[in-house]
Amino acid sequence: MATVALRSTEGRWIIVTAILASAMAFIDATALNVVLPSLQRNLKASGADLFWVLNAYLLMLASLILIGGSLGDKLGRKKVFMIGIFIFILGSATCGLASSATLLITFRMIQGIGGALMIPGSLSLISSSINENERGKAIGTWSSITTLVTMGGPVLGGALADAGLWRYIFFINVPIGMIALFFLWRKVAESRDKDSQKGLDFPGAILIAVGLAMLTFGFLRMPSLGFSDPEVYGSITAGLLLLIVFIVVESKSSHPMLPLSLFANLTFSGTNLLTFFLYAGLGAGMLFLSLNMVQVQGYSQLQSGLTFLPFTVLMITIARFAGSLADKYGPRLFLIVGPCLAGTGLLMLSFVKQTQGPAEYWTTFFPGFLVLGLGMSFTVAPLTAAVMGAVSDHLSGTASGINNATTRIAGVFANAVFGSLAVLFFSAAVQKEIKTLPLDPQQKQAVIAQTINLGNAMVPESIDIINKKAVVKMYHEGFIDAYGKIMRMSAGLGFLGGLMALIFIKSRSPQKKIA
Repeated sequence: MATVALRSTEGRWIIVTAILASAMAFIDATALNVVLPSLQRNLKASGADLFWVLNAYLLMLASLILIGGSLGDKLGRKKVFMIGIFIFILGSATCGLASSATLLITFRMIQGIGGALMIPGSLSLISSSINENERGKAIGTWSSITTLVTMGGPVLGGALADAGLWRYIFFINVPIGMIALFFLWRKVAESRDKDSQKGLDFPGAILIAVGLAMLTFGFLRMPSLGFSDPEVYGSITAGLLLLIVFIVVESKSSHPMLPLSLFANLTFSGTNLLTFFLYAGLGAGMLFLSLNMVQVQGYSQLQSGLTFLPFTVLMITIARFAGSLADKYGPRLFLIVGPCLAGTGLLMLSFVKQTQGPAEYWTTFFPGFLVLGLGMSFTVAPLTAAVMGAVSDHLSGTASGINNATTRIAGVFANAVFGSLAVLFFSAAVQKEIKTLPLDPQQKQAVIAQTINLGNAMVPESIDIINKKAVVKMYHEGFIDAYGKIMRMSAGLGFLGGLMALIFIKSRSPQKKIA
């Protein structure tokens, strides 16, 4: 289809609508991390429930986002985009009304279905509609502005949670979504791949959805049951087998939701590997930072949200500029240095121990946030531009879907694997220290049982007031120990992402596009 200039009237409306819809999903994700402590108390949710609240959405998103991108290419990107926004609005409204953790998990799945249709549409519209020589700049604009509102999510979430209004994190999506739908209807032209005669890969979607669900379930049950339990190793084994079958099915399908031929392009393969490692590390890091600050370090949820502002400022000022430079010089250097800087920031944050709260923020957490923000600012726009630039315009929806699916799958595994490891690390630290306390075996067992709730672990009522302070101190030190280990592992994933760029992106300019 014919493309338009970024500064044209049509080009501006494409960017505006893409930003509005993307912001709705991204605000929801970042704000939710901050309100988790309030949500956990209000719904009486366990630590495992919290990870399922996150993963229920990510699972549906990861499993269906590829088919969402393909539907947009075939049926019309604008049409599928609008359907996704409507379903996302519906899911958000029901999440806000949920009266239990189980209901919230169920309604988050509806949100995930909407997101799978909605999220690929934003980048697909940009990549298929904006002139090629301005595409990196357009994606940089999208990245910087969506990051601005996205990183405003923690501030908004913290303010609402402190006021006892955490449910409005979901309700706020309704007006944003309605505005996006209106502008799409009135201002944006339809875009589709007119040559696409492909069917839909329902077997592939079912295999990857069930496979990821089984893997995640197994990892989430591991802390309480142990790997030797059949429910755990059986789920993990079944999940891995289903994902292997998924790859086999995709290799033989005439209309795969994951065209394996795309990965013949080293740039496309490398950037998706980079995406997986970097966003797995970033997702785990951001989650445990929020829990640590509120549940252990004594920050209010609003103060916790405000700590992300340096990250936001850097993204606003640098991301668009980095996108323009990547257009001119190629993305390779940015994609090597950026993830390594992000990994360095996470590593710095891992060494923060017990602090005196917000008064010490500038000398404890701030330096790590600064380096992390610089790394992500130099990475986001060049990474997205490299992915979308590696394929022809008619595959833009599929490429966007694959890269977004990679991001969400990274989130699923980060939450599942690091969530399980955090409980194991926390429990091990508590079991080591509890030996020195004058408690009977039943009391010790009750104290250890609380570790499944991570930073929200409560001192059992059977513990007398003399030992209560000692148990609280032990919980805090144990959680910080687990937090440090998780953050260092997250940092390693950031460095691994930079290594993927070094290995796979060989030249300044992208490889020949895949048709």
